[in-house]
Amino acid sequence: MRHGKKFNHLSRTKSHRKALLSNMACSLIEHKRINTTVAKAKALRGYVEPLITKSKNDTTHSRRVVFSYLNNKLAVAELFRDVAPKVGDRPGGYTRIIKTGNRLGDNAEMCMMELVDFNEVYITEEKKPTKKRRRRRGGGKSSSSQEAKTVQEETSSEQKASDEQVEAPKKEAKKETPKAEEKKDDDKGDQKEGEEKKD
Repeated sequence: MRHGKKFNHLSRTKSHRKALLSNMACSLIEHKRINTTVAKAKALRGYVEPLITKSKNDTTHSRRVVFSYLNNKLAVAELFRDVAPKVGDRPGGYTRIIKTGNRLGDNAEMCMMELVDFNEVYITEEKKPTKKRRRRRGGGKSSSSQEAKTVQEETSSEQKASDEQVEAPKKEAKKETPKAEEKKDDDKGDQKEGEEKKD
């Protein structure tokens, strides 16, 4: 009978399941991201997160305990050297499971499992805490009205500048047209004088 056995056996014997989780944990620590089935990822999460918590305390005893689970000294060195300092401030929840659809052959649910602190896409830069500004209660005007005024002033100054730019070419055009008319008048005057000489 399997009363009270809540964890997923993954259709494997105890030794096979232990070896599977150990190898997957080593791969996750080494590559920071692996593709697997959702069931295996959930089983791995419960296996590897206590080891990452253990790695925050870098002592010989904790290294030996982690090594008894992983059986890979390179993975243990990577965990204590690179992973532990990066997840030092995080209180648990070191892994993320992102579902990627179903596998073609057997339609198994697939996912991508990754260490949270090693994904640069989701990491946002922490904003520095700003000091809160205190305002007097007696002032009737709100900050939004002040912002509206500044926006109106900016738009009016921009409109004035654009109007000046538009008016400048018009003035130049007006200046040019009288000169052209004067030339035409001069030409007409010359023609009249020529006609009077002929007469």
